[in-house]
Amino acid sequence: MNYRHAFHAGGFADVIKHIVLVRMLTYLQEKPAAFRVIDTHAGAGRYDLAGDEARRSGEWLTGIARVMQARFSEAAQPLIGPYLDIIRAFNPPGELKAYPGSPLIARALLRPQDRLTACEIEPNAHRHLIDAMRRDTQARIVDLDGWTALPAFVPPNERRGLVLIDPSFEQKDEFETLADGFTEAYAKWPTGSYLIWYPVKSRRITDGLARHVAAVTAESRPPGKCLRLEFSVAPQQAGGPLTSTGLLIVNPPWTLAGELKTVLPELEKPLGQGGAARFRLETPKP
Repeated sequence: MNYRHAFHAGGFADVIKHIVLVRMLTYLQEKPAAFRVIDTHAGAGRYDLAGDEARRSGEWLTGIARVMQARFSEAAQPLIGPYLDIIRAFNPPGELKAYPGSPLIARALLRPQDRLTACEIEPNAHRHLIDAMRRDTQARIVDLDGWTALPAFVPPNERRGLVLIDPSFEQKDEFETLADGFTEAYAKWPTGSYLIWYPVKSRRITDGLARHVAAVTAESRPPGKCLRLEFSVAPQQAGGPLTSTGLLIVNPPWTLAGELKTVLPELEKPLGQGGAARFRLETPKP
C-alpha cells in the first residue's frame, strides 16, 4: 500500500487519529512536569487543501470539512473542540484551506517546558517541515529514518511523553517493521505512551499486529495497557480506496476509553459514507 499523505490530508483517518492525539496530549498537560512528543514519520507538517494532491483525492471534503460543519452534543463538544480549534488556527476565519499534520498539531499543545522531536527523511517533506517549524526552539526536526529514530530517541530526558508511529506503509513488510520497532522501543521505555496508526486492509495482518502489541505490553513488569480502535466509513472493497483506519494506543490515559465512547458515535454520521460508518473499541488480547 502506498499512503502518500498529501492525498489523504484531512481525510477521515486523519480526523480520528488527530482527535485521539489531542486527547492524549491534553491529558499530559494536566501535570506540570515536562513531556516530549516523538513523531517518527512526521510528514510535511502543513498541507494545502487547494493543492493538486488534495484536490485530486478530495478526501478532506468527506473528512475534516464535514466534521467542522457538524453539531455535537454537550458531552462530545468539549472533547472534540480543542482539535477543531487547532484546525481553525491554521485557516482564515470561516474557511478551510489548510490542514496541519501531526507535528503541528502536537506543537500547538506544547507548553513552554515541553518538546517535540519530529523525524522525516523524504527530502521534500523534510524541507516543508523545516519551513513550518523554522526558528522554533521547542521543536527538533531530524533527517533520520523513523525506524532508526524510534529506539534511538527513547526514553526521552523528560521521562514523560508520547511516541506517534505513523508510517506510510509503502513497503510490503511495513507491518513487520512496525512490530519490531515498537518492541525494541517499548523494551527501553515501557512507561511511555504510544499511538500507532495502521490502515485496515487485511484483517489477518491487522489482527496479528494487535496481538503482537498486546503481548509485548502484557509481558512487561508491571504490565502495560493497550486499546485498539478501528473506524470504518464504508465496507472495504478489494482494490478500492481505504475505508477503515486503525489505532493501537499503548498506556492510554485512564480517561481515554470513556472519552472515545462519547466521541466516536457522534463521528459516525458526518464521516460515514452512505450511512455505513461503524467503530470498534476494545482491549486486544495477545
